[in-house]
Amino acid sequence: MVKTRYWPLLLPLLMLLALPALAKPQRIIALAPHITELLFAVGAGEQVVAVSDYSDYPLAAQALPRIASYASINLEAVLALQPDLVIAWRSGNPAADITRLQQLGIKVAFSDPLTLDDIGAELRLIGQLSGYPEQGEQQALQFEQQLAQLRQQYQHKTPVTAFFAMGTAPLTTIANRAWPQQILQLCAVNNPFASAKGDYPQVGIEQVIQAQPDVIIQPVAEKVLADFSYWRPFSALPAVKKNQYLSVNADFIYRTTPRTLLGITQLCQGVDAYR
Repeated sequence: MVKTRYWPLLLPLLMLLALPALAKPQRIIALAPHITELLFAVGAGEQVVAVSDYSDYPLAAQALPRIASYASINLEAVLALQPDLVIAWRSGNPAADITRLQQLGIKVAFSDPLTLDDIGAELRLIGQLSGYPEQGEQQALQFEQQLAQLRQQYQHKTPVTAFFAMGTAPLTTIANRAWPQQILQLCAVNNPFASAKGDYPQVGIEQVIQAQPDVIIQPVAEKVLADFSYWRPFSALPAVKKNQYLSVNADFIYRTTPRTLLGITQLCQGVDAYR
């Protein structure tokens, strides 16, 4: 028999054990493409009832209704779907719309990966939120192990100077904390605009010529052929002289999901051909 003096210590534990397990959410809305992808990655795809624009992976996500864009969330559509969980992108969804959802009694959780290492943490978080903690942990460990292997593989590579062309009208690149910049660093790619003002600065072609990149990297949508014709007139660029262009899958590069590993591999191996 448990002695009386121990009851004050045991009672809170017994009460906690007696509580029912948190119900697994059955109707989840994902407000960003990377959130949709993470939910499917941990096995919660069947619980997702709506997504944001551009949530096109995996294939099953394409059949779900779109209720949000980068600019706004369709609040009426969200309420009509009666979700028991909305997962929002803290730095990507309109703050006013998120606040309104919370005021209306909708449970909102947040995803906001900022570094490559955050993807593992996000997989664990999404696994916990959706009721698949074991799968989230498994996916996170797998991602972290592969990321560590890639870092080890490229940490002593000879650097290559490259220009990352987000767009040419206007001419836009990446810098500082931009997501693709972290991938360039991992692949031992020297970005001459890495410390420019802002994360996605606009630059002039004269600045690019002055930087003398050996490779021009251009992200493109899947199944879209990269068009490097913009660069052909600028023969002063070593990349143009040597015809050293590299196209990479934009979704792999821009989305903070396990497929980021595919983007890292694609970019690193592509640059390897020009070292």
